[in-house]
Amino acid sequence: MSWKPTDLPYNVEYETKAVLKKLASAHRALAELKGVALTIPRQEILINTLTLQEAKDSSEVENIVTTHDELFKGSLGFDRLVSPATKEVQNYVSALKRGYDLVKKQKVLTTNNILEIQQVLEKNNAGLRKVPGTTLKNQKTGETVYEPPQDYIQVRDLMSNLEKFLNDNSLSELDPIVKMAIIHFQFESIHPFYDGNGRTGRIINILYLVLNELLDIPILYLSRYIIRNKGQYYSLLQGVRDHDKWEDWILYMLNAVEETSYETLRQVNVIKNEMQEMKMILRGNYKFYSHELLNHLFKQPYTKIEFLQNELGVGRITAASYLNQLAADKVLIKHKVGQSNYYINTKLMDALLKS
Repeated sequence: MSWKPTDLPYNVEYETKAVLKKLASAHRALAELKGVALTIPRQEILINTLTLQEAKDSSEVENIVTTHDELFKGSLGFDRLVSPATKEVQNYVSALKRGYDLVKKQKVLTTNNILEIQQVLEKNNAGLRKVPGTTLKNQKTGETVYEPPQDYIQVRDLMSNLEKFLNDNSLSELDPIVKMAIIHFQFESIHPFYDGNGRTGRIINILYLVLNELLDIPILYLSRYIIRNKGQYYSLLQGVRDHDKWEDWILYMLNAVEETSYETLRQVNVIKNEMQEMKMILRGNYKFYSHELLNHLFKQPYTKIEFLQNELGVGRITAASYLNQLAADKVLIKHKVGQSNYYINTKLMDALLKS
């Protein structure tokens, strides 16, 4: 447990033959995902739907478990139905979207940006750790496996170095996906916050790919891969600290990028096909069909009258008549909570639940 993080880059051969070979396929997968995502007419459709999926799984890595139904009901503003776990997942969505807005606007990812992301995620402004005593333990045995830097000045300085490594490409000519793996390792090893380090680190992964234009929107779905391979994830992080096993860690992350790119690509194609089918149904059977209506029904699976009112700029009676007609014809499913109705696009719901 004597290893401690120092300034990046480490004096390591990161891009081994095995890494370079794997990089080619990871880049191909990312490029395919980026291209297919551009074929969806409104990008917020994917940002809203796939960000919720990523948020759910990223939170599940930390044993924060909610259901899709709770999540989507929460998005309707039914606060009394929102469990603490669902609220945490919603906070993740807000933090990821805030980070995406910052990266698109500023073209950098700074320590202050990361602090803001964590603040949205945790709903506090505790900032960088100032009080010693943080350790990382084996969840099964309770044994301390790693002790991150305890001194505030050291944490601050390491984050300053990480910021430079994130944004100044003259410091390193490494491939950006390899850099993403190094940045993730370093951030988790600095462990700069009292809480939310894992989820903040996974948000940084996605934003770094956007920052380097490998993705246009933050839809890479890495957390599901980490859940499936959770023991390996923590073991490989520790393997770098204990035994300098960089190649194993980087290959793990490249596999994560490749596999989840193809999984997300398949999911985007399913959503695209379901949109096309819905378009044919609406255009062929309803005089009130419009692109705006179609896009609204695919922004997220659950909607309500007020949302459609705002989206289409129509009155409440008109919006209600549209949704009730679609529900009567089984295009949507109608449910009631208290005095409020909500409507489910089951085609989109099924698309999101398909791996």
